[in-house]
Amino acid sequence: SKAQIVHKFFEQTNEVLMYIITMIMNLFAPIGTFGLVAHAFTGAGFGAIKQLGMYFFIVLLALFIHFFVVYGSALKLLGKTNPLAFYKGFLPAITLGFSASSSTATLPVSMNCSKKMGVRPEIASFVQPLGATINMDGTAIMQGVATIFIAQISGVDLSLMQLITVVVIAVVASIGTAGVPGVGLIMLAMVLNAIGLNPAAIGIILGIDRLLDMTRTSVNITGDATCALIISKNEEKKLQRNQSGANEPV
Repeated sequence: SKAQIVHKFFEQTNEVLMYIITMIMNLFAPIGTFGLVAHAFTGAGFGAIKQLGMYFFIVLLALFIHFFVVYGSALKLLGKTNPLAFYKGFLPAITLGFSASSSTATLPVSMNCSKKMGVRPEIASFVQPLGATINMDGTAIMQGVATIFIAQISGVDLSLMQLITVVVIAVVASIGTAGVPGVGLIMLAMVLNAIGLNPAAIGIILGIDRLLDMTRTSVNITGDATCALIISKNEEKKLQRNQSGANEPV
């Protein structure tokens, strides 16, 4: 109770700063985005539009393969669950993640969907918030593809060691990526710096990244729920074995 004045001061200061930041972003972010895209296309030429479409298609294809093949196989083999039934039950969280582009904002809905599908509450409450922080499969996929695309647009041939560096840095960067919209591009700049590419080239993909961000958020939260379901199923099996062993006569 003695710290209420201090607490209120920092709380109101935070509100003022967030209002100022939001106002600046609303005023200048569209102008800055236009400038970055215009500068990028001036350097790369308008022939890059076709290549940009191919980049968009490749990222979506990789995300869909990861979503249906990797997660589907994990659900079937490790979770002993019908993937289609899982996707249907998790659809409210997937659609919210697609619209919000934020793993953190979608967390309450995704946890609720998981619990309805039989995930134990204590497991969902631990695995999914942890996954929203460190499990960014979709972001890692985007960063890898985007780095190779930017290298090709820039006329740079990546060596084998540089490709390995891209994979390692993309995975590490995705682990440290916050669950908020657009932050993957910030981490992409770190990946580009690591292999000597100009981070300003991000402007080429900036215009279409929002749609990809929405898709990879849906992939990320589905991965969190998949892990939670698999762990919950395994814990149930262990519990059943322990109970059956305790009931056996000595």
